Amino acid sequence: MNKISTICIIDDDPIFIKLTKLFLQKEKICENFLIFNNGQEAILGLTENEIPKLILLDINMPIMNGWEFLEKFITLSNYKETSIFIVSSSIDHTDIEKAEKHPKVSGFINKPIRPNDLLKILT
Repeated sequence: MNKISTICIIDDDPIFIKLTKLFLQKEKICENFLIFNNGQEAILGLTENEIPKLILLDINMPIMNGWEFLEKFITLSNYKETSIFIVSSSIDHTDIEKAEKHPKVSGFINKPIRPNDLLKILT
């Protein structure tokens, strides 16, 4: 399994963030994280940092949701090497279809996320 230098988690659920970080650190997959609680924070933060190779993105967040984030994100010039996985508790089939059709989204993972889900996207 490849080690990733930095992973970005964009989610407003502190439990999801903590568990995901713990698993990725335990498996020695990643030690550095960029954490944002909504899409607006993420856009601002990613313009000030190197854009990571992997983003785990929630859909339903306050201020700027995941879909709004994606529309702003693709206007950044240095995002080409980034994989984005939607990680959501949404059971709305239109969210899944939208994720599958979006050219920048690499996949959709249902919450609660399991360690095997993370391992699949990282291999």
